[in-house]
Amino acid sequence: MKQDILKLIPEIKLIDDKKLRELTVTVWEEAVKRGGWSVDDLDHMPFTLLIKKTEVNLIEHTRAVTRTALRIAEVLNEGYKGKVSVHRDVLLAGAILHDVGKLFEYKKEKGHFFKSQEGELLRHPISGAAFAFKFGLPQEVIHIIAAHSKEGDGSRRTIEAVIINHADFVNFDIFKE
Repeated sequence: MKQDILKLIPEIKLIDDKKLRELTVTVWEEAVKRGGWSVDDLDHMPFTLLIKKTEVNLIEHTRAVTRTALRIAEVLNEGYKGKVSVHRDVLLAGAILHDVGKLFEYKKEKGHFFKSQEGELLRHPISGAAFAFKFGLPQEVIHIIAAHSKEGDGSRRTIEAVIINHADFVNFDIFKE
């Protein structure tokens, strides 16, 4: 399954730190298994249940958020040389894993995706952060997962978490009806 995940999300290979790269793949692999999904399901899983009939799947969204975040970081690093420092590997891992909790938040019945019982109790930022913690990801990455959505509003966010939060909402808001 590792090769399937790397093929679906090639941005994982951009993580320079080998241990962090491996942990990022492992969290995706284990989330697919724990959620009872197949790799093929990921191509059909909507990136949100809040927008009816969205044609954007979770993988497309994850990759777009990751690429958006990378470009934001590049602009900030260039524009504020020496004043701002974005940890690229943390940013990448956080972007790639920001919605991994959706594999627990969703269920599929008769070809349609719905919120699972687990999803009714815990939104994906919380379940995703808890799941990543289980595998020993750095606190900075767990923070991004937990704080990327409204759950992080009103709390301090690292620069990487701010970037992912905004990259995620840009890639969400453009599809709102």
